[in-house]
Amino acid sequence: MIKNILIVIGIVIAAILIYATTKPDNFRIERSVSIKAPADKIFPYINDLHRWSAWSPYENKDPALKRTFSGAQSGVGAVYAYEGKASVVGTGRLEITESTPPSKIVIQLDFLAPMEAHNTAVFTLQANGDMTNVTWAMYGPSNYFSKVMQVFVSFDSMVGNDFQSGLLSLKAAAEK
Repeated sequence: MIKNILIVIGIVIAAILIYATTKPDNFRIERSVSIKAPADKIFPYINDLHRWSAWSPYENKDPALKRTFSGAQSGVGAVYAYEGKASVVGTGRLEITESTPPSKIVIQLDFLAPMEAHNTAVFTLQANGDMTNVTWAMYGPSNYFSKVMQVFVSFDSMVGNDFQSGLLSLKAAAEK
């Protein structure tokens, strides 16, 4: 009886591990919002990492979050490093690698803990009459461990909800 249960468990684990190999090698998560403000008013909220506390969904998740700013004040070369509880925000670093006012900001994201990952975030701002469409996207490689996790958890839903929350906070801040 126990032998049969162990065989079934082994088959289920093998099936999960095999199924994980069918997951894509890369991921992309993207959310957008329309903000009733010109792009040049919204752009500084993203381009100056010191201003992320006004809208980023990750800023208030861990009250004990330690932040360190270095490099440029804003734009290319601005760096924001953070260290928090692994179960909440973890440890990582953001660096602005491209800044094209007032339409595009590219950020290198280095997640160091609880899992290491190196991704890219892109913010695009596009004027549309008296509105600005702001898109927040993140993309990068999916290693095997990420693929196994994707069998059980939707990264798009999990992170996408954070992006949507952050964009709505950005909208509130920029429309004041």
